[in-house]
Amino acid sequence: MLEIRDISKTFNAGTINEKKALDHVSLTLNDGDFCTVIGGNGAGKSTIMNAVAGVWPVDEGSILIGGKDVTGLCEYKRASFLGRVFQDPMIGTAADMQIVENLAMAARRGKKRTLRWGVTKQEYDRYRELLRTLDLGLEDRMTAKVGLLSGGQRQALTLLMATMQRPELLLLDEHTAALDPRTAAKVLEATDRIVSENKLTTMMVTHNMKDAIVHGNRLIMMSEGRKIFDVSGEEKKNLKVADLLRKFEEAGGANEISDRMVLDSQE
Repeated sequence: MLEIRDISKTFNAGTINEKKALDHVSLTLNDGDFCTVIGGNGAGKSTIMNAVAGVWPVDEGSILIGGKDVTGLCEYKRASFLGRVFQDPMIGTAADMQIVENLAMAARRGKKRTLRWGVTKQEYDRYRELLRTLDLGLEDRMTAKVGLLSGGQRQALTLLMATMQRPELLLLDEHTAALDPRTAAKVLEATDRIVSENKLTTMMVTHNMKDAIVHGNRLIMMSEGRKIFDVSGEEKKNLKVADLLRKFEEAGGANEISDRMVLDSQE
């Protein structure tokens, strides 16, 4: 479903601030894979996700989604077959619109607009059932403005909206990093359920080593723009946080490990 072939990306090339963010990275995700990407500050984990999403062009290499070469495709054109949830809960929803209106927009993504009545009763009932699965009480607040929701509620709603059309690839960019631990756990629980039920191919960037181990069937570790560790299946399930820390040290990426990474992974 996703094939990244030898991509590189350098920011501010030729200047004193030159930074090689991706250094000949290759990665293949099969249909239905749930891959977590872990790495310290500046490791390249968010850069690789933004490269897949088309936020910026890569300097070399190619990216294929569903067998289609999207390397030269701009961001808004890739959006029709990608689902994305960002770190900031304020991104991904329209704050001044009702919950039901946000869901209706997500349901109509990529479809032709008409002058028909906005939300039918059948759609309203469907949205209520979808919201009920989040177990956040949002099914009883469907006419509430999204701007009134808590960060966790808004992020869960964004996750629901990003997956309504069953995207070919779901990108989760540290989507629980701005939430408190209890709320983050609830959003991750919803993530696991939605990904599993819809058999979505998913890439989740996280700084939390424990989350990277617990969630998904595959784990990628990055350091200094390179992929330094790739593990899946039973081997991944048996990993411990100490194992990941040791891998960082072996790769010389210990300096990238922040206090936040270690503390969050101990919660």
